[in-house]
Amino acid sequence: MATAHAESTTQTYDVLKYRKDFPILNQKVHGVPLVYLDNAATTQKPLSVIEAENKYYREYNANIHRGVHLLSQQATKAYEDARVKIQKFINAANSAEIIYTRGTTEGINLVAQTWGRKNVQAGDEILVSAMEHHSNIVPWQMLCEEKGAKLKVIPINDAGELLMDEFKKLVTSKTKLVAVTHVSNALGTINPIADIIQYAHSKGVLVLIDGAQSIPHIKVDVQALDCDFYAFSGHKIYAPTGIGVLYGKYKLLDAMPPYQGGGDMIASVTFEKTTYAKLPNKFEAGTPHIAGVIGLGAALDYVSAIGVDRIAAHEHELLVYGTQALSKIKEIRIIGTAAMKAGVISFTLGEIHPHDIGTILDKQGVAIRAGHHCAQPVMERFDIPATARASFGLYNVKEEIDVLVTAIQKTLEVFA
Repeated sequence: MATAHAESTTQTYDVLKYRKDFPILNQKVHGVPLVYLDNAATTQKPLSVIEAENKYYREYNANIHRGVHLLSQQATKAYEDARVKIQKFINAANSAEIIYTRGTTEGINLVAQTWGRKNVQAGDEILVSAMEHHSNIVPWQMLCEEKGAKLKVIPINDAGELLMDEFKKLVTSKTKLVAVTHVSNALGTINPIADIIQYAHSKGVLVLIDGAQSIPHIKVDVQALDCDFYAFSGHKIYAPTGIGVLYGKYKLLDAMPPYQGGGDMIASVTFEKTTYAKLPNKFEAGTPHIAGVIGLGAALDYVSAIGVDRIAAHEHELLVYGTQALSKIKEIRIIGTAAMKAGVISFTLGEIHPHDIGTILDKQGVAIRAGHHCAQPVMERFDIPATARASFGLYNVKEEIDVLVTAIQKTLEVFA
């Protein structure tokens, strides 16, 4: 297996230094040191992010855009400065293409309920993959039901890789949108989205990318990819929960109707007619998660200072080490063995239910995820109810994988 950034980081990556930036990691649970391996669900937050939010509430808490007083001006500047940081982080052409949302889920729903309602008609087709998170399935199902359109699914092979030949066959003159994940949360598969985008565009089809699992692990350049929409969540990249981003090409966003009505998304309001604000304000109704935006900006500063490529290389070393170590346990079946993977290892353990695995591991201080990971069609594809999932972040170390292996062996003893 490989990633796009798999060079060795032995001499350059000071993981112990970075671990000190995350206070939550320095604690015990159930009387033993915490081993946090649930990063695909949410990442922990460095002190710089915690302090950035704290400083906002302590020193310049105020609403944005509307106020003429100093605190409001300071808050507005921090809020908009973060938008520019995000623009640069993903290399968007214009900061107005960066729309704040609550997360990936809201970003996808925004596109479905605005672009989708305006452009999808009866008989049209929307194409998703068999490895999508529910957040990139349900909004399109709802739209298809409303419009009389059809949802089609790109199949995957036994390794958890998209069948690209089948994808090309599924794209027809009726296809309006391809909505696909960059990295599977359930399998760790890194999809060939550049190829998907290029082929879809050659057929006149738009592409939305679910970047929730890719944004902390892969350097994203939306202009180089030429994607039409890219959605991600802050809490997956060491930022607060409840804040996310939808990137969209300016012409597409400008042509889309508002998602919600209210304050700050208007130019003027009378009882006879409302005119809407320009981008990005048109899609940001109401008082936003100001502290979360500031925290997201701080998180991107933190990640950028380390380097996404260096983080990816470190996590790849963990993936290789963890895959080799877990594969030595004969009862383990790893679900998702794609040639290109991010730092996710999903597995089953004989007949032991993943929820039981997760519970027993927790008592030994190991935090993993157990369940269907909001990807029930993936579980159905592999004929299993659920998996146990270990997922890595920039602060994880190989010794934590050793603890995981020992904890799994103890789990087997409990069920022996």
